Amino acid sequence: MKFRPEPPWHHGTPERIGILPINLGSPDAPTARALRPYLKQFLSDPRVIEIPRLAWWPILNGIILNTRPAKSAAKYAQIWTSEGAPLLMHTRKQSTMLKGYLGERGISVEVEFGMRYGNPSIADALEKLRERNCTRILVIPLYPQYAASSTGSALDAVWQELQRMRNMPEVRAVRHYHDDPGYIAALAASVRQHWSEHGRSGKLIMSFHGIPRRSVDLGDPYFCECQKTGRLLAEALGLEQEQYMICFQSRFGRAEWLRPYFAPTLEHLGKNDVRRVDVICPGFAGDCLETLEEIGIEGKITFLGAGGKEYHYIPALNERDDWLHALTNIAERHLQGWLHGGAEQGKAALEQSRLRAMAMGAKR
Repeated sequence: MKFRPEPPWHHGTPERIGILPINLGSPDAPTARALRPYLKQFLSDPRVIEIPRLAWWPILNGIILNTRPAKSAAKYAQIWTSEGAPLLMHTRKQSTMLKGYLGERGISVEVEFGMRYGNPSIADALEKLRERNCTRILVIPLYPQYAASSTGSALDAVWQELQRMRNMPEVRAVRHYHDDPGYIAALAASVRQHWSEHGRSGKLIMSFHGIPRRSVDLGDPYFCECQKTGRLLAEALGLEQEQYMICFQSRFGRAEWLRPYFAPTLEHLGKNDVRRVDVICPGFAGDCLETLEEIGIEGKITFLGAGGKEYHYIPALNERDDWLHALTNIAERHLQGWLHGGAEQGKAALEQSRLRAMAMGAKR
């Protein structure tokens, strides 16, 4: 294996702390040409598709990559912004705000975000942090609930890049924040704000990205963490059991995924005289294709087409101050021991241990 050359630091260059927020990623443009490499990278991830390569490769390259890019591009075109893909825009702004809020607390760090698929890549973000002599790096996958196919995959990509470094940094990672009080409070505040502006619905649907049921049976904690997030949000809002539902969206393939499925649930509610639903997606730190198109557009068509009268999508937390302060708290907790002279204290403790050892040796 060839190792990357290290940046040309000079002795005495101050060591820095870096933070690496990670999100899923987006194509570079809402076109079939841009979607093809993005989808290939995404659907080639063994954490995402747990099918033997020999069986999956002909399906991916022979069918999916020849049909799906154009369909996905048309969906991206509906939600594309002047700043590019919504997820890229929100992740960039969140990273900037995170650095600013930490700075307000007297915590000076370097922040570079990376995307698991597409650009900017995790490799590029790590390289930028190393160029600034970040010898300690906190990785923050922006997925509230842990799943092997999301957080696990993001951490895989980080470790793979570390293997290429000659001078590896010290690394910590945030595993999840599905029950973090600040995150739950920000979700609840976003729902209350929506209700104050649009009136209150009798049914709140909390929809999470789905994963295959087999993954949970094999030990993935994702389902339980989604359930806990939903329960805590309902408690924060004072909801009774019949006033909310937890569903799962984005089923792919023929295998059984986590139930209840989102679209059939909307159809059932619409056909059974539920006039209005409000939908929130607590598994997303920022709005993206899945929340804006699948939930915001397709979900509305499904519900109204089944007989419902009013459908509301409650936006993701995006750049809400309460959410970014919660994320800042999460980062600060995981930085403990690295801040406020942590390195100097560690050196002092090591020196004291060395002196004690010398004293004990002298007594002998």
